[in-house]
Amino acid sequence: MDRRFVALLAVLVLSLSGCTLPAFAPNGADEPARPAGAGASSATTGTADWRPCPEVPRELVGQGARGMSYDCASVPVPRDWNAPHSGETYEVAMIRIRSERQRDRIGSLLLNPGGPGGSGIDYAVYLSFGQALGGLPTEITDQFDIVGFDPRGVGRSSPVKCISDADQDASFGADPDPVSQADFDAIATLNKKIADGCAAKYGAQLPYFSTEQAARDMDALREAVGDEKLSYLGFSYGTLLGATYAQLFPDKVRALVLDGAIDPTENYVRGSEAQAKGFERAFANFTAWCTKTPAKCPIAPDARGAVTDALAKAKTSPVRGADGRDATPGWIFFGVISSLYTESGWTLLAKAIAELQTGDAEDIFELADQYAEREPDGTYSNMFDANLTVNCADNEDAPTVAEVRKLQNEWRTKYPMFGPALAVGMLPCTYWSGERDPYPAGAAKGAPDIVVVGTTGDPATPYENTTDLANMLGPDVGHVLTWEGEGHTAYPQTKCIVDAVDGYLIDLKVPQEGLRCPAR
Repeated sequence: MDRRFVALLAVLVLSLSGCTLPAFAPNGADEPARPAGAGASSATTGTADWRPCPEVPRELVGQGARGMSYDCASVPVPRDWNAPHSGETYEVAMIRIRSERQRDRIGSLLLNPGGPGGSGIDYAVYLSFGQALGGLPTEITDQFDIVGFDPRGVGRSSPVKCISDADQDASFGADPDPVSQADFDAIATLNKKIADGCAAKYGAQLPYFSTEQAARDMDALREAVGDEKLSYLGFSYGTLLGATYAQLFPDKVRALVLDGAIDPTENYVRGSEAQAKGFERAFANFTAWCTKTPAKCPIAPDARGAVTDALAKAKTSPVRGADGRDATPGWIFFGVISSLYTESGWTLLAKAIAELQTGDAEDIFELADQYAEREPDGTYSNMFDANLTVNCADNEDAPTVAEVRKLQNEWRTKYPMFGPALAVGMLPCTYWSGERDPYPAGAAKGAPDIVVVGTTGDPATPYENTTDLANMLGPDVGHVLTWEGEGHTAYPQTKCIVDAVDGYLIDLKVPQEGLRCPAR
């Protein structure tokens, strides 16, 4: 597989800029953990009408994984679960990936990569290529059907599309820290235009794209694949989906792994500030790596200075890319953001900034475009349309324009590289006119053990969220597993993490309390 494949696999697990959100023993408390092959559901019946779809992996990466079959289905769900018999529906698309080696099937493992806006179908395909390429271990694919789904409004599932490609370019290319009032007002006007456009197109439907509605869809998917209880692996925003599901359907949970935790108890502003802090910490780790390994970092010894200088120069004399775009501060900023999701991205960032210094913007555009899901022809997926729609439906406490401006100035001092952009990133929801549908933020009473995984160097979902989410789920429900690594999310990065997560998913064996897995 080429570099783009590996990059997509990494970037798909994301919590997007401006996306801030943010028990008792298992049912049958006296039962021991079940051995492999004796999961909560071995049913193969269900209502899903599966059809072979080998074209999906071919379109994504050129081929399917050896020994894997690919089948697709879609499930109609009520547009509004509060009025389930209205007759209005959305289609939620799924892909089922099954290994020819599968034995002693436990059930389906439902996947969500995050966002909101990331495609679970695409991500399941990437994960099907095995652990050598960052995919799932054979121990998992040997006993589970891997089921990826695009949540409502995302990808192939009644997709939301309300931002023009031109407005996407303007948004990503804009100065992440507009200092003058005129520059700030221009970005505010663009954000209002985007929010108004989505309202004009979708109107009363906007609250139907909330996280709670999507979590209720997950139970329909569980029934459709024929599982009595849900086994789920959710990353980043997917942890919020999983936590919401656990609160709504605690008796339907078999096993949930929530990797890269969002804290549902944080309000919109606190969640944005937490991300600013997380990215600032990750960037500091990158710059420290540059200092320690100058042979691998062409912008050493002062990597922060090199990036800051590149952003400053781009305000007045941006480097022009081969496609005619100028590498403005916005494109550079999102290239930096993209690179911090994985430790391997640090090398790419250092190279991209060094090349900018010589008048070559291709690598910084490649990093930014991977993050934005921008194609070479200038078109975008609907990832950020969905991201905006879900975030704004979920949050009823967006700050005012004046409050955003005040936070921008305050966070510039506290988090100089990322604070202003994370403050300004709240503007779309400030202008959002759709009704809101906040998700629940409480204990998952009656749910079995749930594993919450955190990475100490995670930029997008800071490590502090891990304990907060586990505690919210309940002292007998949430269990913390720590990876002392860099980048966004932990599974399946190292043997220690893999063994702990696989043991839980297969045997329902909760990892040792307080387990901390080393970076390598």
